[in-house]
Amino acid sequence: MLKLSTALIGFIFGLIVLVAAAVSGVVSAVFGGGDSATSGPPSQAALADIPGKYLTLYQQAATTCPGLDWSILAAIGKIETDHGRSNLSGVHSGSNSAGAGGPMQFLQASFDSVVARHPPPPGGSTPPSRYNPHDAIYAAAAYLCDSGARDGDLHSAIFAYNHADWYVNKVLAQAQRYRAAAATPPASADGWVLPVAGRCSSGFGPRDGQFHQGQDLAAPIGTPIVAAAEGTVLNAGPAGGYGLWVRIQHPDGTISTYGHINASHVTAGQHVTPGQPIAEVGNRGQSTGPHLHFQLDTREGPVDPVAFYEQKGLHLCANS
Repeated sequence: MLKLSTALIGFIFGLIVLVAAAVSGVVSAVFGGGDSATSGPPSQAALADIPGKYLTLYQQAATTCPGLDWSILAAIGKIETDHGRSNLSGVHSGSNSAGAGGPMQFLQASFDSVVARHPPPPGGSTPPSRYNPHDAIYAAAAYLCDSGARDGDLHSAIFAYNHADWYVNKVLAQAQRYRAAAATPPASADGWVLPVAGRCSSGFGPRDGQFHQGQDLAAPIGTPIVAAAEGTVLNAGPAGGYGLWVRIQHPDGTISTYGHINASHVTAGQHVTPGQPIAEVGNRGQSTGPHLHFQLDTREGPVDPVAFYEQKGLHLCANS
């Protein structure tokens, strides 16, 4: 990898994880690629920066893994070798100081292990080569798939590629730049928007002898969460059974809560606007799978978020 020596070491560990994943076998797919946190067509920035051959390969290879979007592959290709344009050692031949080579920076042993279990389709080298963009990009897609993307855990998949949180954040940010801006989300007359693109799972009401005060919205780890309406952040951090949460006070007195998040992008006291990214979906605290616990507390107490949004002419759940 083309980074500091500590990052190079992290990359080696990441690829060792890949070998272990290949040995343990393939986890069955549980959702389609449209659930990816970074789905969408290429932005103008992507079209201007990514060579056409590489863009096509990223898009085609991503279809082999439910839950993986082409922009994640493209972001890794950019960060690793500038889509094969870098002239540093190990990109076109040989290896860098960590032993990695090719446009997607694979260790030879790890690359061999991946393609043995997931042979690239026709169009590359015979035998497959880590220096061939076709073979390297398809191998990277398989690597990410086995490392968590197939199960909706983009964070873990990218973290496995290089064991560093800064790397995950850099990849996600680059992927966002490569994805064309999404259409403006629907908003109610008084400015409320959907907090996340997710599927309704556990609802508001009695549950296991207790009362579930919110609506759970299942989505892959790393899926962006936005502020449901204008307001001021009350809390952003650890929260017992919620793991990590964000709570926002809105002008009408309603408080929205976003629980089990993977990471927060706001701080207490910060003013937020409708649709502003505030966190990402996680699986922290007392949680049995990746989802957002979305809770609305009015001056009269907690209310059913689904009914709340229906009264505003919006459907909270992707499956409603």
